[in-house]
Amino acid sequence: MRVVSIEGSRLTDEAAFWREYLAAVRPDGAEHFGRNLDAFRDAVTSGGPGWPGEECRLRIVGHAAAGVGSVFLAKLAEIASEASGFELDLA
Repeated sequence: MRVVSIEGSRLTDEAAFWREYLAAVRPDGAEHFGRNLDAFRDAVTSGGPGWPGEECRLRIVGHAAAGVGSVFLAKLAEIASEASGFELDLA
């Protein structure tokens, strides 16, 4: 499984999360990725634009320092739980 890490302290807001996600994962179709939770769900559950590829674990290191907030991170975790071959690790 490919492991991709994002430093939580760089996640000052949701826009920063999407920038960091795309830079770290470098997904196919990044230019068409919607940069929101609905687009993320489509990407990780259906292989839509922004899909990280098969068997990917996204680690958010130091997630407590993230400025996106716990509600946003909880939504990411909820979406990850719906996906097959994608995991979210809040380290």
